[in-house]
Amino acid sequence: MKLSVEISMYPLQEAYKEKIKAFLDDINQQAQDVEIKSSNMSTRLFGEYKAVTELLNAAMLESMQTYGKIVFVAKYLEGDARELKGYE
Repeated sequence: MKLSVEISMYPLQEAYKEKIKAFLDDINQQAQDVEIKSSNMSTRLFGEYKAVTELLNAAMLESMQTYGKIVFVAKYLEGDARELKGYE
């Protein structure tokens, strides 16, 4: 099953930009068969359900273990949101 996820990260500490960059670097380095598109406010991931969720679970765990309290806000959509008119 295809999955689309839009995720935002809000570290509850100073120097939050470095923590967000580390999270993005992590998912981009670990991504296999997952397309990642980042913008100023969120990052979108597209791929097979298992690949996307395993990638996000591992990256969120790593961020929380490394930096402590972090809020992640995610929207999950079954299917490929890139096929929706006006999604971009």
